[in-house]
Amino acid sequence: MNPRTRDLLTDPGPGPLLFVPDAVLLPEGPADGHAAVVADGTFRAVGPAEELVRTHPHLDPIRLPGHVLMSGFVDAHHHLTQSFGSALAFGEPSEIFRRVWVPLEGALDEESAYVAAKLAALEALRGGFTTVADAGTRADVDVDVVASAARDAGIRCVLGLVCNDAESEDPTPALALAEKHLARYDGDPLVHASLAVSIPEAATEETLRRTARLAAESGAVVQIHVNEHLAGVERSLVRHGLRPLEYLHSIGALGPQLLAAHATLLTPRELTLLADTGTAVSYNPVASAWKGNAVAPATAMAERGVRFGLGTDGTRGDGFRLAEAAEFAQRLAYGLVTGDSSCGAGWTWLEHATRGGADAVGLGARTGTIAEGLAADFLLVDVTTPELALSWDLPWELVRRGNRDQITAVFVGGRLRLWDGRPVDWDGPALVGRAAELARAAVGRAAVTRVHPTSTAAREAAARGRSTAR
Repeated sequence: MNPRTRDLLTDPGPGPLLFVPDAVLLPEGPADGHAAVVADGTFRAVGPAEELVRTHPHLDPIRLPGHVLMSGFVDAHHHLTQSFGSALAFGEPSEIFRRVWVPLEGALDEESAYVAAKLAALEALRGGFTTVADAGTRADVDVDVVASAARDAGIRCVLGLVCNDAESEDPTPALALAEKHLARYDGDPLVHASLAVSIPEAATEETLRRTARLAAESGAVVQIHVNEHLAGVERSLVRHGLRPLEYLHSIGALGPQLLAAHATLLTPRELTLLADTGTAVSYNPVASAWKGNAVAPATAMAERGVRFGLGTDGTRGDGFRLAEAAEFAQRLAYGLVTGDSSCGAGWTWLEHATRGGADAVGLGARTGTIAEGLAADFLLVDVTTPELALSWDLPWELVRRGNRDQITAVFVGGRLRLWDGRPVDWDGPALVGRAAELARAAVGRAAVTRVHPTSTAAREAAARGRSTAR
């Protein structure tokens, strides 16, 4: 793309902008010859390019040959302050939060928490995510540190406040903080308040019930890890005689305000509960492959009308690879044994990586679709690459062959945030360098316990074992 185009988009001046790409990716599919008018952070008009050029004669069209304009991805489940330890999860068994994430986040101070969150936001933006849902930090810092990192990076953030209080006899303090948090970001253009509980057993019954009510009243979501690991399901059965999702239903905590993270271990009854209550799910396929017990039955959720988005769980920030993993995991876990060669037909995963994800995190009326009146959170994707140029079915190709290298530009709230993978108004490489320094110190302070050795050590052990066997 012409470098002058980037300069124009970086400092466009006042007034609307008229984007004229080769196509606009709408929910029903790519619309060739369409365009979009953006002003004050929102889409003011979307339609045939000739019509918009004619009806906006005062605007100089920004022509984007070889590009598709599509909605930015929504990461429905992230842990922004865990970015310093992302690679510590490799080869580890499930429930690593007890051995890795809790001690690592506990070792963060204000600067390292800010840098970790901004680093995660940068990776997300590079991967085409314009919105991330942060499930709450365990770092002993004001959660506004994470909000500041998201704002400074330029990404939209659903910001969770952890309300764990299982060890307290009085839920009042946790609930007071929850109310304050929900009011704190009212009107913020990029940060949207959310409540969070790590797992159902981490909060009192009263807090689970009341946070659900508070979130419902304020139009926010409560993020809870639910039915993720066998150990958690079994602890709930021992304690309550109910599985975690069943327990939340029994106390009235299910509903449209709940965003159930993972939900990999679901019975048919629990799928019915999700559908009947309007509860949303974050389907996190890469997390299932890297550190889980199972793969959430997302194709069954789609068939039953269960609301769900796709989440990275902080594994890797590439929206296209996440969509591919969503389809691939369903094919391996369910499609192969039933002869389902389609497994969502491609469009399902783009839908739930964008519009479905926005709905799941409580922002469906604000973002997730290229439509008039919604936030201008979008990508310009180069479709002249070897992977996409010979196109027969663009939605399928974006799922199977797309990757972040094909993203020319990322816009959030109508502002250009990244160009060719680099921030346009702050120093990305400097942040990465500082993060590398702080990460080494933080991991050194944290009492992290790993079960699996590094890949090099594992190879050496395997070699010794083969030598001994001979």
